[in-house]
Amino acid sequence: MTNLRLCYQTIEFGKTDIHICTLRDKQQFYDPNGTAEKLGICSASWPIFGVIWPSSLVLAHFIFDYEVGSKRILEVGCGMALTSLLLNKQGADITATDYHPETERFLQRNIQINEDRAIAFERIDWADKNDNLGLFDLIIGSDLLYEDQHIELLASFLERHSKPTCNVILVDPGRGRKNKLSSRMIEFGFISTHFKPRHTSYLDEEFKGHILKFER
Repeated sequence: MTNLRLCYQTIEFGKTDIHICTLRDKQQFYDPNGTAEKLGICSASWPIFGVIWPSSLVLAHFIFDYEVGSKRILEVGCGMALTSLLLNKQGADITATDYHPETERFLQRNIQINEDRAIAFERIDWADKNDNLGLFDLIIGSDLLYEDQHIELLASFLERHSKPTCNVILVDPGRGRKNKLSSRMIEFGFISTHFKPRHTSYLDEEFKGHILKFER
């Protein structure tokens, strides 16, 4: 085990710059006290939280033009929390969540880099039905459905934290589980639509996934 190697970059959204510190690559691993291991996070999956994925860029660019107003917003599985940092820069009411034990440390570092106000953060297990997050007007997330068992966990988590009138916006890179998630969200009373993102020239490769929008 070695010290982490980091990467610093600036991502542009119109005239808005978000400065962000991430892991240098997906080969990094640092769990000296076994905290991640105790949470079931193995060395192979440990660095997944710590880089900017295409789905994260798609979500941030979509939300950049989205009218959030005074909505209370939750980012689920935020990872490097690019969209939360962008919303925070815009003065939105944003709460970020993730399961990884290192997420908050990177979030605090990136808030300081951007010289912005604090972002509320909670380390959350979707299976925990007793968290104190409360209800939200808008819930967002990207690339969340890695395994089949995540479908029910995520759908139930979204339902628990949605106000009676709520929008959920998720970016799915094409892992083959969006239709099952949509079916479950429809059972919770949401209207489901899927569409391709437009104007993705900021990506190095064609994005083969969809933006999932659930409205209630």
